[in-house]
Amino acid sequence: MASIRFGVWAPVHGPRAAAHDPLEPYDASWAHNRATVLEAEALGYDATLIAQHTVNPHFAERDQLEAWTSAAALAALTSRIEVIAAIKPGLFHPVVLAKMALQIEEISGGRFAINLVNAWNQAEFAKAGLPFPDHDARYAYGREWLGLVEALTRGETVTRDGEHFSLDAYTLRPTSRHRARPRIYLGGESEPARALAAELADVWFINGQPIETVASLIGDVKARPRAGEPLGFGLSAFVIARETEAEARAEHRRLIALAEQDKPAKAIQKANTDPKVVMFQTMARQSFVGTNGGTAAGLVGSYDQIAERIDAFGRAGVELFMLQFQPLRSELRRFAEEIFPRLGKIAAPAPAKLQSEAR
Repeated sequence: MASIRFGVWAPVHGPRAAAHDPLEPYDASWAHNRATVLEAEALGYDATLIAQHTVNPHFAERDQLEAWTSAAALAALTSRIEVIAAIKPGLFHPVVLAKMALQIEEISGGRFAINLVNAWNQAEFAKAGLPFPDHDARYAYGREWLGLVEALTRGETVTRDGEHFSLDAYTLRPTSRHRARPRIYLGGESEPARALAAELADVWFINGQPIETVASLIGDVKARPRAGEPLGFGLSAFVIARETEAEARAEHRRLIALAEQDKPAKAIQKANTDPKVVMFQTMARQSFVGTNGGTAAGLVGSYDQIAERIDAFGRAGVELFMLQFQPLRSELRRFAEEIFPRLGKIAAPAPAKLQSEAR
């Protein structure tokens, strides 16, 4: 079993489980995101994922952090944690995006990664007058796009005349001084997503689901033809860990009740969602709180139960757990203090300044 890593979703659009939680006031500010990621790094977390949205996908009137400028700033402020920025290919030309990725790779000293996502929010594109093709057409576009980004970030001189892009002897400098190129993550569970992950990604992100489903997904993608290093696997999950299972279940019920207040926003989100997106088809069949599967991964229970379930996921092939919590900062610390040691990972105490800033 590969060494398990833990990451945290940056709070780019506020709380992940319920937007009206008295214990977690809505906050998508740069200051809150910076403090969260710095504390996560200090505690020993290995990665942070910055979701990319130009407008808030849940509440149009609320704030939304910009992913790539924030990733550059976090790369400069941190020293160890991996900074992963999501990207929707339809929003950036591959030459521009590859150049940005290489610059953040330089700023971070070799700790940057991109996470390609196919996009699901039609309104984000339509309101800007941008095309939003059919699901599989977006993946065909994304395959060509990612192939160019992968080659450009390696420092190759690229000449290609494709369906969507035409490059003539294009070369980017400087390339990474630390490795061949920044790491590539890919999310999505449709057939085109699985094929693209096997072909070009370094790590495939799976949405929170029961371990039997996750093991089946891993087995499917592992069996596909692939050149180079083996593909890694990551899992999104919302964690509710307490001393006893009863306490964890009570907190779960609290968040479920609070999430009821978000139904109007979820209805708008559903109306804006491409119905062919597999993530939302899967999520519609499950009861959970959080995003990207959230508590459907089953990480709700006592400290020992959570550690045992993470170990089981690890044995199934999951190497990186991208975690969500609420209230974020206090639960981030609780997980490090209680779960890290149970899995043989040492949690470092957060510096006093970060402790005092925590909510």
